[in-house]
Amino acid sequence: MLLRRPSSRTRSLASAAGTLWPGLCAAAVAVVVALLVNRYVPAVSAAVVAVVAGAALASLARVPERWRPGLAFVSRRVLRVAVALLGLQIAMPQLLALGWQTIAIVVAATGLTFAVTPAIGRRLGLSPGTSLLVATGVSVCGAAAIAAMRESTDVADDEDAAGALGVVVLYGTASLAVVPLLASLAGLTSAQFGVWTGAAVHEVAQVAAIGAASGVLAAAVTVKLGRVVLLAPIVALTSYRGRRPGGTGSRPPILPLFVGAFLAMVALRATGWVPTAVTDAAPGVTNVLMAAALFGLGTGIDVRRLAKGGRVVLLGGIATAIIGATSLAGVLLLV
Repeated sequence: MLLRRPSSRTRSLASAAGTLWPGLCAAAVAVVVALLVNRYVPAVSAAVVAVVAGAALASLARVPERWRPGLAFVSRRVLRVAVALLGLQIAMPQLLALGWQTIAIVVAATGLTFAVTPAIGRRLGLSPGTSLLVATGVSVCGAAAIAAMRESTDVADDEDAAGALGVVVLYGTASLAVVPLLASLAGLTSAQFGVWTGAAVHEVAQVAAIGAASGVLAAAVTVKLGRVVLLAPIVALTSYRGRRPGGTGSRPPILPLFVGAFLAMVALRATGWVPTAVTDAAPGVTNVLMAAALFGLGTGIDVRRLAKGGRVVLLGGIATAIIGATSLAGVLLLV
């Protein structure tokens, strides 16, 4: 009996799998570590731990060349799936139930921060890519938004992403202590504190940590997810501007496919057809995929160069102050 030789397609798939395997294994180990840290320190998201782990590996040791194909795969392909699945976490009825006042605060604070931060970055002499990613990370949802914007445009590179991720981690961590203290000094009610936390703090995990410690968890996280919804229009607007004559990009798609998938997941959940078991599992799956993607992205970060980036740190502080002050003013006036 003659044995059939493997087809060329089968051989190419096997070869690709063999090339990706080392990097995928490294990312899997990093995800396990990130999840363990997040379990015992809930205020630190697995995504942030993964970024730090990747940057530490790149800065303290040398990333093996055989890992790079797999790391490139997770930092792009896996990232797109993770961003799309974020949509399953967003329940539109809960967002609409926040009321027009809270929605107005979220849109105004996010929009203003995203609009003015790049201009301030230019005045500070930073590159357009760095300024754009800092604006995106601070105004929307931290590391996940930075990674999505970087993937959607061609004006930002690994160095730009490194600076933006660094300031988001820095100021997001500081918010764990600063936001409750300022809320106490301002005399905010529980309702006001929940809205302000969700509207001003960078990472979902940080919002959840502050909310859980202060008894405003549900409100704070719901408001934060309202900011996540704005990721799609912000990416689309940026891509559109890059396509215009005189834009800085090379005509990227107005709405990248994975951002369209994010919106589709939001719409799908809004229909009520998604089983509860799926919506309950979605955050965990998304966290795992996002951590893997951000570990891959983190391996491109040179901490030594980042440490010299004083202007990036300054821009991140200014952007954080803008979104914090704008949303606080809105809370005091409307909530």
